[in-house]
Amino acid sequence: MAHGDSVRQSEISRGIAFTIGAIIVFGLQDAGAKWVMQTYSPFQITMVRYWAFGLMSLWLVSRRVPLSRAFHSNRPRTQLLRGALLVSDLWCFALALNALPLPEVQAILLLYPLVVTLLAATLLREQVGPFRIVAVFAGFAGALLIVRPGGLPWNAGLLFAFLAALSYSGYIVTTRIVAQVDHTTTNMLYASGIGMLATSLVGPFFWQPIALGDLWLIAFVAATTVVAHTMMIEALRHAPASVTQPFNYLTLPWAIILGWSIFGQWIDPVSLIGAVIIAGAGLVVWAREQHLKQRARRNAKRSV
Repeated sequence: MAHGDSVRQSEISRGIAFTIGAIIVFGLQDAGAKWVMQTYSPFQITMVRYWAFGLMSLWLVSRRVPLSRAFHSNRPRTQLLRGALLVSDLWCFALALNALPLPEVQAILLLYPLVVTLLAATLLREQVGPFRIVAVFAGFAGALLIVRPGGLPWNAGLLFAFLAALSYSGYIVTTRIVAQVDHTTTNMLYASGIGMLATSLVGPFFWQPIALGDLWLIAFVAATTVVAHTMMIEALRHAPASVTQPFNYLTLPWAIILGWSIFGQWIDPVSLIGAVIIAGAGLVVWAREQHLKQRARRNAKRSV
């Protein structure tokens, strides 16, 4: 193996390690948030998480470029919509987490790559072939297994879980749009800044005084927010998203372990089958996209 290939493989391995580490920390963050939301409002906890994320983003961006330059966007309306969708995702996710078991919420959220496929086909006019169409329908069939009669309770939490998946899908699609015209620092600053503003306008109305004994748990949620986002940034610095994406599905088994060990909530066998179908469908969509990209690159080389 050439020295350059060895270095490249080493970088990719670091990216994968950081991705897995971020997934572990994000899972601990979600478990901590679920625990603390038994006492405090989801809107209060979401505000705490956003302030941790926002302050970290401001620090990182200010080290690279002047903030005045980072705030300049070529698609400001799209950036505002993107930031609002991320806020909606986190609010809905918190409300779902407050009402439903952690594994089932994560399984429903894993629908987002399938929803992104549909949105990309309708909004971005991307071509979607039969492989991905079948995968999308299979994924939604898996979701129906989770929400079947006798499965999850039909309550507002279930609606919020699906709204979280839809909001995050919209966030991913709008991120694709702004990534073509704006710098990464601009994208980070808008996402965190809009979230800090929105949650700060709503959170105080649901604020409860934090008991001294709960401060460590609130601090844990804030700290894991910073650590997880930092690890994910490092992951993408060492390896492309196309390489790290499949490892994001480790959130499901990790959520199952955390749900059982911390909350004593075990996913039932039928819902587990549905969750595996959703994850499998998402991986099929990812694999097909990578195949099409590789074929397009080969065709481009031949035409040169």
